Amino acid sequence: MNLEFHSAQAVTCCAPLSREPLSEAAAEGIVPLLKALADPVRLRLVSLVASHEGGEACVCDLNDAFQLSQPTISHHLKILHEAGLLDREKRGVWVYYRVRAEALEDLASLIGGQA
Repeated sequence: MNLEFHSAQAVTCCAPLSREPLSEAAAEGIVPLLKALADPVRLRLVSLVASHEGGEACVCDLNDAFQLSQPTISHHLKILHEAGLLDREKRGVWVYYRVRAEALEDLASLIGGQA
């Protein structure tokens, strides 16, 4: 099974939490997405990418915001990508990231109770 975007897709199947209880399977599918966002570095990375000019950022643009090594930043970005929160595109030697707005909107709808 391809796990890429699996968590983000799990959110689209569910009614808002305030409308009906989540099934066990739905909850298990959403947990990786929430865990990916629960880390302070990853939450900041999503924010930095989303607010970056043009809505995308090169990994080279993100390194200076943290006192972490480039491989550590790349690891966090990989987790966010695998959870379905970020798209990525390799251009030459650099990888560029863009927030998957629909994943965040679906998560907001799930938690916020919007239909």
